[in-house]
Amino acid sequence: MSDARTANLLGAAALTIVDELAAALPPERDAAALVLVGQYPDEGVDALARRLELTHSGAVRLVDRLAAAGLLTRAAARDRRRVTLRLTRRGETRAREILHARSGVLEQLVGGLAAGERAALERVLERWLTTLTADATHAERICRLCDLEACPLQSCPVEQAA
Repeated sequence: MSDARTANLLGAAALTIVDELAAALPPERDAAALVLVGQYPDEGVDALARRLELTHSGAVRLVDRLAAAGLLTRAAARDRRRVTLRLTRRGETRAREILHARSGVLEQLVGGLAAGERAALERVLERWLTTLTADATHAERICRLCDLEACPLQSCPVEQAA
């Protein structure tokens, strides 16, 4: 097997995964914002902007749209110079639905592999994600749609690498 063929197969697999997730989830930034606000309640717009690689104004527009849809609320932070974000009940339900849909797509994609192949893939992905993680900010970006119950921070290879 050549490096070029391995890279080509990886590219095809990556596009398939992206296509399948895009078909199952709302727009990626909306989905990631809901998941992140649910996992890190009471953080502000700045943290969300950093994790999604948005400008502050872009994050404010995203928050405005999600708040108008009844999915999240803003509250004044203790220092009153910023706002914190929290999901509404409807937003919590939607975030759970997003994680469930994501999990379903990904489990279906690996479902055709034998148990030993899945274990080998898990080891490769852990190693690969460790080497891909540049720093803590990059780690937040990599894990923006992760299910923290499936991969808790204390055992996450991305978190450990950061």
